[in-house]
Amino acid sequence: MTKKLNIYLAGPRGFCAGVDRAIEMVKSALKKYGKPVYVRHEIVHNKFVVENLKSEGAIFVEELSEITDKSRPVIFSAHGVPKSVPTEALDLNLVYYDATCPLVSKIHKEVEHFDKKKLPVILIGHRNHPEVIGTMGQTDQEIYLVENIEDVKKVPVNKDQEIAYVTQTTLSVDDTFDIIKEIKSQFTNVIEPKKNDICYATTNRQEAVKKVASLCDYFLIIGASNSSNSLRLVEVAKNYGSKKAILVEDVDSINLNIFNESNNIGITASASSPEILVKKLIDNLKKDFEVNINEAHYEKEDIYFKIPQKLKS
Repeated sequence: MTKKLNIYLAGPRGFCAGVDRAIEMVKSALKKYGKPVYVRHEIVHNKFVVENLKSEGAIFVEELSEITDKSRPVIFSAHGVPKSVPTEALDLNLVYYDATCPLVSKIHKEVEHFDKKKLPVILIGHRNHPEVIGTMGQTDQEIYLVENIEDVKKVPVNKDQEIAYVTQTTLSVDDTFDIIKEIKSQFTNVIEPKKNDICYATTNRQEAVKKVASLCDYFLIIGASNSSNSLRLVEVAKNYGSKKAILVEDVDSINLNIFNESNNIGITASASSPEILVKKLIDNLKKDFEVNINEAHYEKEDIYFKIPQKLKS
């Protein structure tokens, strides 16, 4: 007799508007300019996406100096870049397009605004993440990077001095709340962003996982190990009651035998993972189990970011 598995599909899941826009920009550049088109850093943190774009003619580099044919266009990744990168592109006479997510660009503008006001700035984020590197590169003045509550206590600013903060867009909503609480506790004159810097997609995907995590023996998060929003979803699933949570980078490599003693499985996909991988994972499960799918939607998303007009022709 085939074992039954209840699958809770958390929604929304998969691509966000910023990821959709970045991928569309690479594909539009390939259509406009032909092969190859260079991309600085992984356009989004997902191997499946990167490999597909490589097959279509994209060449991925970490630095502009790696571009061998300076006549070809280059696209900057969705994570954002320091101000020095477009300057370097101009110095090299490169045609470039910036696929920075508009919600990340919003944070860059906030940093510029605080810089003009000569305010010290705290950035809540993960050290060495491309988005953090890009945000810290929007100003020449020092930005205080904090990853946890203990880091806040080490910020060398007088408690009564005005101080501003911004955040990486892909953080844990809960952890960030606690860090902001500590900032407000330590400093008496805190300038906040006009709107929450954690993006809508990060928030929605985490809330969707929270909704069903306690029902699940396993929670499978389709994503990448270098993807901040993927790793945060694993943490949220564990923190909100799933007995086990697993990051799935390759849906074909997961050992399905681990589910023989399970009844309820949660599935979601990070904001940089396509829905096709969710379908593929479910199809794989259907080969060994009788699957009952429960859609668990938290919030409808209808946000769309346009690509630059110059790439539309």
